[in-house]
Amino acid sequence: MKILHVITSMDPKTGGPSQGLRNLSSFNMKLGLDVEVVCLDEVNQNYGVNEAVFIHKLGKGKTSFQYSPILLRWLIANISRFDFVSVHGIWQYPNYAVYKAIKILKKRNVKVPKVVIMPHGMLDPYFQKAADRKIKAIRNEIVWRLTEKKAINAADAVFFTCEEELLLARTTFKGYKPKKEINVGYGIQKPPVYTSQMKTAFEEICPQVNDKKYWLFLSRIDPKKGIDVLIDAYNQLIAENHLLPELIVAGPADSPYAQRMIVKASTNSHIHFSGMLTGDSKWGAFYGCEAYLLPSHQENFGIAIVEAMACEKPVLITKNINIWREIEAGKGGWILDEVNESSISQQLINMASLTNSNLKIIGKLAYDTYENKFDVEAKAQAFLYALMNL
Repeated sequence: MKILHVITSMDPKTGGPSQGLRNLSSFNMKLGLDVEVVCLDEVNQNYGVNEAVFIHKLGKGKTSFQYSPILLRWLIANISRFDFVSVHGIWQYPNYAVYKAIKILKKRNVKVPKVVIMPHGMLDPYFQKAADRKIKAIRNEIVWRLTEKKAINAADAVFFTCEEELLLARTTFKGYKPKKEINVGYGIQKPPVYTSQMKTAFEEICPQVNDKKYWLFLSRIDPKKGIDVLIDAYNQLIAENHLLPELIVAGPADSPYAQRMIVKASTNSHIHFSGMLTGDSKWGAFYGCEAYLLPSHQENFGIAIVEAMACEKPVLITKNINIWREIEAGKGGWILDEVNESSISQQLINMASLTNSNLKIIGKLAYDTYENKFDVEAKAQAFLYALMNL
């Protein structure tokens, strides 16, 4: 069987969907699927990672919508080679291009594959209600009526990464009537076994934490992630002379927002911005931290959360992250009801008072939750089973 994954970008810097697709594809291939990916990255773009799957890079689309006649022509010429097409993400042209290509080929009486769409949280009502997204919410409403509603309702199924995402998707737009909704789950590969080289690689990038205890925020530095509130809470606690682990903020620091966060933290010598971490330095950061923190305003899955859990680290997240129910049930961390300075401050104080043995117990529960709920091998099997039963 052949499957084509369609995604706007496979650049690791774009966040979770590209990494999740790499994880999924690798195990789908082990299960016997013939897998290809098509995306709108530059033809000669080097992602800096070893690829297990063949990626067709067609070049950037036009505008933020990523309009690409080249992609449509490529799909019309190639899509009938596949048994299944899986679209990752919505609100950009690739989703509509698949819908349009299928429609054109059906009129020509050409055999077409089954189509599934994975929104990756992009149908979350947060994006329509957030105060700083009013213009984007209007744009989404227009695009929904023009293209996305047609594509989603015409697909053979919509696949979700967790039950919370599935339920939230039903509440956002009028006319949402998919043929099937399936929670296929989502997972990550087991992290590499810890080595001292990982610690060395991390400390070379962030020497300020040499053998000190630290908490880790590792994600895009973006308003959605709650990093501003975390820094405010941490600054206030340090000003009150609370004894806390250092705070590492790991993520690309070249955006204007990231630069503002660096300024916000500049008076606090206990906050360190490492830039984006990859490979040994990333795993060194995970394995060495006391806990992982992501007080996000919205997160569909959060690959970095689960990577921390797979390294036996407790996590501090919010109920705005769609896998919070699984983590709460497994007792592998702490769940905040709201993203505000007061709630974060109180939880940081509680965490700082825990003994090493207590942290290890919670970390072990986090690992158990990862193994039971988020192991990519099991989720790749669930994905394949769902395809086979469309």
